Amino acid sequence: MTDVYWICLFGGLVFTVLTLLFGDLLDGVLDGLELDGLGEFLDPLSFVGGLTVFGGAGVLLEEMTALGTGTAAAIAGLIGLGLAVAMHFVYVKPMKRSENSTGFSMREYHGKLGEVITAIPAKGFGEVLVKMGASNTFQTAGSFGGTEIARGTRVVVVEVRDGDLFVTPFDELTPVDGTPVPDTPTRLRSA
Repeated sequence: MTDVYWICLFGGLVFTVLTLLFGDLLDGVLDGLELDGLGEFLDPLSFVGGLTVFGGAGVLLEEMTALGTGTAAAIAGLIGLGLAVAMHFVYVKPMKRSENSTGFSMREYHGKLGEVITAIPAKGFGEVLVKMGASNTFQTAGSFGGTEIARGTRVVVVEVRDGDLFVTPFDELTPVDGTPVPDTPTRLRSA
C-alpha cells in the first residue's frame, strides 16, 4: 500500500508542476472532464489536491504509526477527502465566482456618451465609439432624430434597437416636455 501512497503523492506534485508550467493549456483540457451533476464539485484542482494529501498522509501514517494498513488507508482517505472538500469551498468555488468578464449587454449602451467615428446620414447608419468599462467599442449607429450627424460629434445613445444604437448629438438634449436645459452637459458629465 505504501507504493500507492507514493504514486498519489508524486502524481499530485507532478500535476502541480505541470499546472504551473502549462496552466492555460491544461485548463482547457480539464474542463471537459467535469461530470454532469458532479462537475462543479469534482473539479480537477480539488480532486488532485485531495489525492496528493491522501498519498502524503498515507506515507506518514504507514511510516510513523503502528496502525494497520486498512486503518491507515481509511484515515488517509478521510484526510484527503476533507482537504479536497475544504479546498473546493474555500478556494476553488470563490475563485470561479470572481472570474472577470468583459461581456456586456447591448441594453447597457442606453444613456452612454460616445463620439461619431463615421458620419451618420439622415437615413442610414454610421459608426460611433463608446467607452464600455475599461475598453472602447465601435458600434453601428443611426440618427435618432433623422438628421445627419457629422464625424467627431459627441453623441448620447437614446435607443438600442435590433443591435444598432440610435444616437442624438449631445448638445441637442432636451427634457421630455421640450424645454431646453442649459446645464444638461454638466449634469450628465457628473453622472
